[in-house]
Amino acid sequence: MSERTVCVIGLGLIGGSLLRAADVAGWKVRGMARSDAVVTAAREAGFDVTSSIEDALADDALVVLAVPLPAVVDVLPVLARHAPRCRLTDVVGVKQPVAAAVARLAPAVRYVGGHPMAGTSASGWAAGSATLFSGAPWVVGSDDGADPVVWAQVAQLALDCGAHVVPAGAADHDAAVARVSHLPHLLAAVLASVGADGAALAMSLAAGSFTDGTRVAASPPELVRAMCEGNREALLSAVDDALGRLGAARGSLASTGGLAATIQAGHVARRTFDTTRDAPRDNTVHVELRASDALAQLRDLGRQGARVVALEGTRCQIELTASPAR
Repeated sequence: MSERTVCVIGLGLIGGSLLRAADVAGWKVRGMARSDAVVTAAREAGFDVTSSIEDALADDALVVLAVPLPAVVDVLPVLARHAPRCRLTDVVGVKQPVAAAVARLAPAVRYVGGHPMAGTSASGWAAGSATLFSGAPWVVGSDDGADPVVWAQVAQLALDCGAHVVPAGAADHDAAVARVSHLPHLLAAVLASVGADGAALAMSLAAGSFTDGTRVAASPPELVRAMCEGNREALLSAVDDALGRLGAARGSLASTGGLAATIQAGHVARRTFDTTRDAPRDNTVHVELRASDALAQLRDLGRQGARVVALEGTRCQIELTASPAR
């Protein structure tokens, strides 16, 4: 078994960037793409890429599913036939549906979910970059039952690509990204539509706040739909929260003409985000992956905002903020 061989299935923005980043980090890389144009471009860039999943799985590699959520159910039966015990991770933006599909369609694979929180509004192989993941959070699934050896390999891949690892259970992950990723995509779509309805004058006056607020609305709609619709229940909860706050803002504006509570709450929330993101991480703890409660420890630390920054075999070095949230 080669622990530093990775096979990336799907070479869009994330998969293509992963192939490049892993190659720079010294991994042996192999890729698969359905598009002949992508295969040709990747080969011209010097990568070992094929249009056949079966050929891509020839090496004993850590397999990464970098396809949209709807395509996962098409790929998994192929894995089950040709690499039934492979080490498997993914970069899909929701985790519970993927885990359920793996359990149903490829139950023998050794699966540990993943999700790099990185991207741009661009898409496709040509948009990829070896530095896309530098400094980014990369969730590594830490539900009970995860193989600690595979967990360490997935985490090492993320670290080697320049990310830091955030351990999280699938349900916790999906609830969190509904609020900080999927809801922003939905609100960006609404904001872009409201702005466009202001006609030419509004578009000519649109500046930084509109541009920043609608950036992700330029993402391919089919990818955004797959991500958001795949996290339906968690996103509904986040939408309800947002609608409640918008309703309160509207009520206040209509009755008193004031927006102080809404604006101040948002200002404080953004300052909290900035402070948390930039806070010194001078507390270090270690978790031994072979411990019986290692995954529970990792999940708890992830909820506190901790991140794995190094691996020494099966020993994780984890940084906490100075005053982790409890």
